[in-house]
Amino acid sequence: MGFGREETAPSLMVDFLDKCGGYAVIDGGFATELERHGADLNDPLWSAKCLISSPHLVRRVHLDYLDAGANIIITASYQATIQGFEAKGLSREEGETLLRRSVEIAYEAREIYYDMCTKSSSDYIQDGKLSRRPILVAASVGSYGAYLADGSEYSGKYGDAVTVNTLKDFHRRRVQILAHSGADLIAFETTPNKLEAQAYAELLEEEALEIPAWFSFSCKDETNVVSGDSILECVTIADSCKHVVAVTSKPVLIYPNSGETYDAQQKQWLKSSGVADEDFVSYIGNWREAGASLFGGCCRTTPNTIRAIATELSRKTT
Repeated sequence: MGFGREETAPSLMVDFLDKCGGYAVIDGGFATELERHGADLNDPLWSAKCLISSPHLVRRVHLDYLDAGANIIITASYQATIQGFEAKGLSREEGETLLRRSVEIAYEAREIYYDMCTKSSSDYIQDGKLSRRPILVAASVGSYGAYLADGSEYSGKYGDAVTVNTLKDFHRRRVQILAHSGADLIAFETTPNKLEAQAYAELLEEEALEIPAWFSFSCKDETNVVSGDSILECVTIADSCKHVVAVTSKPVLIYPNSGETYDAQQKQWLKSSGVADEDFVSYIGNWREAGASLFGGCCRTTPNTIRAIATELSRKTT
């Protein structure tokens, strides 16, 4: 299912949510699932390394989340940047091809999943009629800090030398490619400061990219993103962008990590206040009451997390 370009972006997400029964399920953590399937991600490219070495594992993780009930699968392009691929010795053309490939793999997974579903499955029966479960492909764009791989994606501290124009120049070609890749929407993920949110919003307008997008922010508390910038200021920037389909006056999405803490120096996750996969759903009711309508997980969440969310939402909507 794709978004028709003739309609406004926000109304498209509203229409999608209506088809999903009012609430939609986003997939969960990607890198740790790749590792669970045997991938070695000790590399600056992180999960994007698998686009080169093991695309079959990328497809496998997408399928795991679809089988768990996800309505939206996010591509393995979070850490995939042209600059990062060039640093590994690939040409610009090869890097651009890998970006497109990340979307192709997600689409392949969706088609495989649909083919695997039988007409007697719940995915095909809705109100007594044969119907496919709505599934979208979101092309992931990670923050500038993710490319730096120095922990700044968790702090939003890029230094005074980094400006809005710096960030637009960094992201521009990647966003252009993903916007024309056939993805249903672009997911600007783990945005750590309002500077980068502003860069994304301006980039979408300047390039006249006719593709819906969402902005998600990494937050440190109830009122601030990790940089210390006000959440309200950040989402106001996103909300004012006509291409954005999910944020404040538009549908709200929430997909936090498991609660563990990332140590940028050791490059590993540390146990902290994380909750078990199934217990993650205990927050769903509060998030719904607060106005959210798209739910999923980020780092260290699993297909079990997503399955539990999908099950909980199906109870609430029946």
